[in-house]
Amino acid sequence: MHIQLIHPPVYLNVHAMTALRPALPLGLAYVAGSLRTAGHTLSLVDAVAEAPDSVTQENWGRSIYRLGLSPAEISARIDPKAGAIGLTNMWSFSWPLVRRILQQLKQDWPDKPIVCGGEHFTGMAEQSMQQAPIDVIVLGEGEEQGVAVFDALERGEREFPDIDGILYRGAADQLIRNRPKARRRDVDAIPLPYWELFDVDTYHEHDFVAGLHAGKTIPILATRGCPYQCTYCSSPSMWTTRWYARDPAKVVDEMEHYMQAYGAENFPFQDLTAIVKRDWIISFCNEILRRNLKFTWQFPSGTRCEVIDDEVAKLLRLTGGKALAYAPESGSERTRKLIKKQMKTSSLMNAVKASVRHKLNITSFIVIGFPHDTKEDLRLTAKLARRLAWEGIDDIAIGFFFPIPNTELYHRLKAEGRITDGDEFLLTPIYANDEKLEEDNNYCDHLTAKQLTLWKYRLLANFYLVSLAAHPWRALALVWNTLRGKETRKMETFLIELKRKGIMWVKGKLGRFDKEQHRDKSPAPAASEG
Repeated sequence: MHIQLIHPPVYLNVHAMTALRPALPLGLAYVAGSLRTAGHTLSLVDAVAEAPDSVTQENWGRSIYRLGLSPAEISARIDPKAGAIGLTNMWSFSWPLVRRILQQLKQDWPDKPIVCGGEHFTGMAEQSMQQAPIDVIVLGEGEEQGVAVFDALERGEREFPDIDGILYRGAADQLIRNRPKARRRDVDAIPLPYWELFDVDTYHEHDFVAGLHAGKTIPILATRGCPYQCTYCSSPSMWTTRWYARDPAKVVDEMEHYMQAYGAENFPFQDLTAIVKRDWIISFCNEILRRNLKFTWQFPSGTRCEVIDDEVAKLLRLTGGKALAYAPESGSERTRKLIKKQMKTSSLMNAVKASVRHKLNITSFIVIGFPHDTKEDLRLTAKLARRLAWEGIDDIAIGFFFPIPNTELYHRLKAEGRITDGDEFLLTPIYANDEKLEEDNNYCDHLTAKQLTLWKYRLLANFYLVSLAAHPWRALALVWNTLRGKETRKMETFLIELKRKGIMWVKGKLGRFDKEQHRDKSPAPAASEG
């Protein structure tokens, strides 16, 4: 079967304080690799890469812009020969846009079955099918179920009772959820991502990467799943609590292949929790050293700190693994216990000290505004921020709590009637990093939105004032690197991205101005001779 894959456009907030950049879609590339291996032919509409400079304000009354093709433009690029359409969506805040795309596709191509997958569709499967003309949703890992669904569609089947891990639309529009699919253990047997289908160069040229942009970038995955059960994270529902690691040598094989095939120099690992076993990370680093490979690799999404000591930190530095993120989430041990974050401050500080000694770039992720957070919890968090700054980590990222769909806290708040799954709720993460938190988006029982906003700035000031006082040379490096567009830390990424979004916003304004001028200068229509 010929399958038309779609990577949808993304929403941007041009006034956000943090940079959430589009990046090569690793999950879709993995699904493409499995479909290709199964004998299907593929075409791709990548709405980001095909219109990387197209920035259009969306009609939400706030600072939300669409980066990429419009729904009509996407539909117009569908290959008529395709027997089915596959679309992915990771971020629930993009759902209002993705829903319009799906409606446009079904309107223009009513005979082509639509199959969807990804974090959003797994977390809000029934709601998505109720709101959009989707035929099948693949839940969780998508490779095996995706192949099974498209194989069945090729045979002319339209009901799928024997395929585990999917939700599909049966007779009389009935939604049928099959039993869950068991997690795949043989992760080394999964076909590699089919990057030949994607425009890797466009993502590189526009700095569309996860983590620091340190050269030609291709994302990679060394492990799958996470053994922990944090209440704010969707991983237990998406992946279960099974953690499986690939053979370290095979991961390095993949990286070496991308160096040769694409000239790749930078590999952000998108693992949920990459460093769980000390022996694994040591074997991985030693394999890189044995081959004398030179590149940069990162853990931008955060990792556990318990196994980072002097030996491991030294190996990370020697092999180019220069950027890590630790996610204590809070300086309060009480808060960590309540959100099931199994991290002790002592373990965190041991890892931080070892990382700084070996000159690793370290970011710390903090979240404020959990339902139970109090002023005392935030005072402890401010104390931790100062301590991290004094010890020498590079950056701190502070976000407001948002109940991600299909998490433990989401289900609890929904049961209490504090969440309704409307568009405004789903769009909250776009607003959550604005200059201030709105009360409508505040889920904390003890602090107002205004108080949390003030605490965010207070925490940032606590960290960066201590950091610059203890390490004054960093201010000069920050300015110099930002001016020349070099990213060595998160703050530089933020400033460079802020500049880019400002340019994109101006382009959007100028584009609309040009269209209005063109309309004004167009000749009036001739009078009818009726």
